[in-house]
Amino acid sequence: MKQRVILWIEDYLFFPNPFQRIVSFLLLPFSFIYILVVLIKRATSSKIDFGIPIISIGNLTIGGSGKTPITILLAKNYDDVCIVLRGYGRASKGLFIVSLKGVIKEDINISGDEAMLLAKSLKNATVIVSEDRVKAIYKAKDLGCKVVFLDDGFSKYNIKKFDILLKPKDEPTNNFCIPSGAYREPKSFYNKANIVLKEGLDFKRVVEIKKDEKKVELPQNILLLTAISKPKRLLEFLPKNIETIFFEDHHTFTKFEIDTILEKYRDFAIVTTQKDFVKLEKFDLNNIYIMDLSIKLDEKLNLEEMYLYIATNS
Repeated sequence: MKQRVILWIEDYLFFPNPFQRIVSFLLLPFSFIYILVVLIKRATSSKIDFGIPIISIGNLTIGGSGKTPITILLAKNYDDVCIVLRGYGRASKGLFIVSLKGVIKEDINISGDEAMLLAKSLKNATVIVSEDRVKAIYKAKDLGCKVVFLDDGFSKYNIKKFDILLKPKDEPTNNFCIPSGAYREPKSFYNKANIVLKEGLDFKRVVEIKKDEKKVELPQNILLLTAISKPKRLLEFLPKNIETIFFEDHHTFTKFEIDTILEKYRDFAIVTTQKDFVKLEKFDLNNIYIMDLSIKLDEKLNLEEMYLYIATNS
């Protein structure tokens, strides 16, 4: 039932059927109020200049669009770099230094899944989670960081930054803002970004199946277990007619859930994402395969504007 609800909401927000379009239109008054609040906040916010380059990686729609792997790809080229993010799904509140120059300081309950994945992927970076991104950036400066990558920071109007927006390969057919559609800000706001990167044009996802960090082939019986936004996008990288279990984005798996799944699917191999695996590895699952995702930028893509911004603000 939960999986059907998750998929229904996803379809409603992004690719609605006729009935879902009626629901969307009925909620339009709330969307107009939401847009008005967004416009007022954007118009009245004054920007803080932190004196260091801040690169925001964001998207206009709800859910994942490749922000984490893009951040990993761009941030790994810099020393004394800090990744600042809210830490959705974590069991903590406040500011925490998840990793300090590559040394992991907190567990996944404190960090959340995305922050832990960033900490494990960027061996020399500092990773900070905080609801207050301004406080986190000041902390990054205190720690000696010279460049900050801000996860999902487009809507942080009070921060002076360089905005990169990611555009999905399959854009929503529902162009309304929440709650009537998938957009968190009007679609026209792509024009306010410094750079817009479209999946399939400016970058593409490359997925390798790995087990014990080695590239392998998947066996016959497969269960896709994941708790990410828009989970159906994973299916293009996997064989047809596999079993699936989808939880809500950032869901924390429990031992009871895993034991129940293992009992029901005892003859199946489990395949999951890197983001999910940082939460699943504590269960010591033997027959688990990882979808190792990386990003390949188009050879013709020009990021000179970003490089110049970093150089001139360092």
